[in-house]
Amino acid sequence: MENIKKAKEAIANTYSPYSKFGVGAAIKLKNGEYILGANIENSSYPLGNCAERSALFSAYSQGYRKDDIENITIIANSKDPISPCGACRQVMYELMNHDSKIILTNFEGEIKETNPKELLPYGFDLDDQK
Repeated sequence: MENIKKAKEAIANTYSPYSKFGVGAAIKLKNGEYILGANIENSSYPLGNCAERSALFSAYSQGYRKDDIENITIIANSKDPISPCGACRQVMYELMNHDSKIILTNFEGEIKETNPKELLPYGFDLDDQK
């Protein structure tokens, strides 16, 4: 699966000297291109960034928007398919279409497919503001 291959490429760019837990993310755009992201840590822990947000922020910085995104694949060397943190769930909820595919996996090849709406029930975005 090309998505998983690209997510593994992304994990090679992790900067995780503190946790030693690398995460890679690969966004597949509808035009067939990929945008990669890796987790980047910092000695001031809250200043780090997860792979999912790194990839999404990069996509938006390049001018892409939610309608350009086909899916995102996230991988880590975890026991089960990697589970995004709450912050990443909220960012995916707002920056991706609610029915976009999210592919969660690990190095063992286990896969869980979901979407932003399922991953973050009761999430909120711009449409929820008055």
